[in-house]
Amino acid sequence: MPKLLDMVKRIVIGRALPTEDVQETLLPKRLALPVFASDPLSSVAYATQEILLVLALGGLAYLYLAPWVAVAVVVLMAVVVLSYRQVVHAYPSGGGSYTVVSTNLGPSAGLVVAASLLVDYVMTVAVSVASGVDNIISALPALHTYRTLMAVLFVALLATLNLRGVRESGRVFAAPTYLFITAILLMCATGLLRWLLGDAPVAESARYGIQAAPGQDDLAPLALLLLALRAFSSGCTALTGVEAIANGVPAFRRPKSRNAATTLAVMGGVAVAMFSGITALALISKVHITEHTCDLTPAVTDCAHTPQRTVIAQLAAAVFGGHGFGFFFVQAATALVLVLAANTAFNGFPLLSSVLAQHRYLPRQLHTRGDRLAFSNGIVFLALTAGALLWAYHASVTSLIHLYILGVFTSFTLSQAGMVRHWKHALATERDPAVRRRHHRARATNAVGTVVTASVLVIVLATKFTQGAYLAVIAAVVLWLTMRAIHWHYTTVADELKAVDPAADLRSPTRVHAVVLVSHLQRPTLRALAYARATHPDILEALTVMVEREEADTLRSQWDSLGVDVPLRMLRSPYREITRPAVAYVRSLGRAGPRTVVSVFIPEYVVGHWWENLLHNQSALWLKSRLLFVPDVMVTSVPWHLTSSHRRRHRSPGQAAGSVRRGEPPWPGTAVDTCGTGDSPR
Repeated sequence: MPKLLDMVKRIVIGRALPTEDVQETLLPKRLALPVFASDPLSSVAYATQEILLVLALGGLAYLYLAPWVAVAVVVLMAVVVLSYRQVVHAYPSGGGSYTVVSTNLGPSAGLVVAASLLVDYVMTVAVSVASGVDNIISALPALHTYRTLMAVLFVALLATLNLRGVRESGRVFAAPTYLFITAILLMCATGLLRWLLGDAPVAESARYGIQAAPGQDDLAPLALLLLALRAFSSGCTALTGVEAIANGVPAFRRPKSRNAATTLAVMGGVAVAMFSGITALALISKVHITEHTCDLTPAVTDCAHTPQRTVIAQLAAAVFGGHGFGFFFVQAATALVLVLAANTAFNGFPLLSSVLAQHRYLPRQLHTRGDRLAFSNGIVFLALTAGALLWAYHASVTSLIHLYILGVFTSFTLSQAGMVRHWKHALATERDPAVRRRHHRARATNAVGTVVTASVLVIVLATKFTQGAYLAVIAAVVLWLTMRAIHWHYTTVADELKAVDPAADLRSPTRVHAVVLVSHLQRPTLRALAYARATHPDILEALTVMVEREEADTLRSQWDSLGVDVPLRMLRSPYREITRPAVAYVRSLGRAGPRTVVSVFIPEYVVGHWWENLLHNQSALWLKSRLLFVPDVMVTSVPWHLTSSHRRRHRSPGQAAGSVRRGEPPWPGTAVDTCGTGDSPR
């Protein structure tokens, strides 16, 4: 069974790569763009739709605000991209906002950013995949019933591709990302050209009116401002994922900072062009979209079970026709890139969690690279969390979007504030006038970014808090507290284990009392006794627990008849327990002196099949787990290899433990493992 699972793993994930090949996984700019920027590029597919959905609450009366909201989003994106270019150059080691804030504003503020980003990465996967499924359903409505299942399967597929390694996943995702950019820009160019020539495209929903939500048809100036701000906060989803490039600078080829900054600038330019084109085309073609189809007028037949097409689908149908190649090309490219846009999070989340694990804020396992040199544990954790979220919210973009973007603007704001302090410190020591001028410009850019993103954060928090954003806040707070607790634990353990007085720790015990646990007098028992004797303890005895009188008498008679010259102590167990009497006895031996050490030897079988573990070693494992908690007790397993394990011991020359399982080639110049100890249980 394990061999079959390993074979499947190799087919799905690929052969293991040596650590030395990590340099081969670094990304050129053409692959880094789809790997790290697929989220902000693809989010333009639903950012305009989110703006129109909010403004549609007042019917058609307030759609005139859409261009102004879009302009504000474009300006904000330009400011954020310029600000993060400063981050990339100033902190090329990666970590992005977390590193900037931790360095300049302190560890606690850095953890706020980290917690916010980790939550936002999970939401990126959930929203991107759900939106991709929406676009698939827009082209193939019959799949609506399978929405949630499709979303979860897409997350599993993305996780599998990322487990194969960053570079390989980049090759897979490059074509869909570039196809999406081509499709959107071609659609926008064609639609705008038709408009200039007097043949403006008309959306299928243009003939419908929108029934205003109760109390939204005649808003006072303050209420109208709040509606516009809410639309703006929804449109800001176009900025999600911008920070991923700053977090992933170490994954770029050299010169890392310059390549990352160039990729960031290209991403910003392309995203602005696509978002502006989609918004302009949506207004020209008079797209009227609502959260509930029943709000359209005149009423749509069976509106409760007839979802509206997405804005992108309506624009593609208006420009290319609803059944032509152009329509399906745009829909396929959009759906594919929206699903693959989650890849930004699948790269950002493991990288950030790896940095946090290195700083002892998350479990160390998240800093470990897998077979393909990707941070596999982070990828798996992200996939499980996002999959659970999609299942809980039935893959609904409208429900998930309210949990979104709060974390990313927390990161933006604190990062820009940290960069302002960074330039202040740099100016305090810099004397070159030309360099000082550059620093002053950079500080001004980051100061503007701080004010703007802080304003957006307040708007997002105010407009989305009661609609579900409070859940994201709670999740970030819980994660922040958890990371503080993990750091406290690691710090406490490190202090406890620090070698302060080596001479004291190296003092030999005054007495070693060796105990060999015995159930039957067999060859494994005799081997354990021989090994225990070879350690030259001060006292050596065998210990058994009497559960059945007949078995105890048989063991005693065998012991005496074979002349085993080790004392056999028998413990009574009237309630047929084995573990408790044995542990109690061993614990009592440790009280014999202040520096007495008890060494317990446990014979164990080494088997060759997974199912054999269910038939052997259960008592030994339970005893071992209990004895490990007894102070001044050393537990030693003495393996006995059964016949079924013999074939597992014969490996090719020069292969390390587990190398056959991992599909690794033999190490050159190494000796043959003739002992077969590599498969001993750990």
